[in-house]
Amino acid sequence: MRTVFFGTAEIACPVLRTLSEMPEVNLLGVVSQPDRPKGRRLVLQPTPIKSLAESLSLPCHQPSNLRRCDATLGWMQALDLDVIVVMAYGQLLASSVLEMPRRGCVNVHTSLLPKYRGAAPIQWAIWNGDAQSGVSLMQMDEGMDTGPIIATQSIPIEATTTAVLLHDQLGELGAQLMRTNLKDFVAGALKPRSQDVAQATHARKITKEDGWIRWVQSAQQIDCQVRALDPWPGCHADWVGPGGHSERFKILQVRVVAEQGGQPGSLLALEAGRLLVACGEGALEIRRLQRLGGRAMEAAAFLAGHPMEPGTTFKAS
Repeated sequence: MRTVFFGTAEIACPVLRTLSEMPEVNLLGVVSQPDRPKGRRLVLQPTPIKSLAESLSLPCHQPSNLRRCDATLGWMQALDLDVIVVMAYGQLLASSVLEMPRRGCVNVHTSLLPKYRGAAPIQWAIWNGDAQSGVSLMQMDEGMDTGPIIATQSIPIEATTTAVLLHDQLGELGAQLMRTNLKDFVAGALKPRSQDVAQATHARKITKEDGWIRWVQSAQQIDCQVRALDPWPGCHADWVGPGGHSERFKILQVRVVAEQGGQPGSLLALEAGRLLVACGEGALEIRRLQRLGGRAMEAAAFLAGHPMEPGTTFKAS
């Protein structure tokens, strides 16, 4: 089958690599977002998909606006495509592109649609305390993740699952799902089913402001938040010490504990280097943290050199 792949982010690399290995796929090239400046010096860096495409000796087009890029559109039109495969590309596709291949465009989406349409399905599945996540292979239409579903595959969300871990798991799971179902879909052996609009939810984009911990929440909710926002933007809290001295911390790892009681955000009795914080319901043990401008440390090691008195508080913002 004559195929072009659309993708940009690291999570899409397993799908591109798998497409390149499938004997029934004639992978003719890649479309990715333009290179972006990164780092303090703002040096242009290739997208992960572009880097992989180059290592596979595949042509890579990077239009800033695909709708207006006659060169890329003309290149694809001349390929006489059977299907376009998309994952984490970063732009909605116009109807002219969706209708270009004989079997249209299919997207690998990192949720069990219709749940978590949108930009951040991985983070919201963890933050909301879901028991499972997964991937969906869907036939694309002009909406955002609204097209009919070809196939899905689920995976459990464990008590220790972080966004970075689930990201990697779903990238590989998406490649497996695509490998198993793409050929049958293109051959017409799979009939996509419409999404149940009544069950649809939206996974809005995560912002830096989402990282502030509100200690009035339950310990379980904060634990989910910390795991959902690892590694970006991370979770933050301001500690107020004796005399009103304030320090900002990045909270890297926590654990729900049985201890109860205390004003939300207040430090409970410290035992053997354990940093325990009261929440609106229950309590958390902060296991790893990082001072602003400092290095990440285990709580016991941090407390050995930077004592924090019981009764002092993290702001309950």
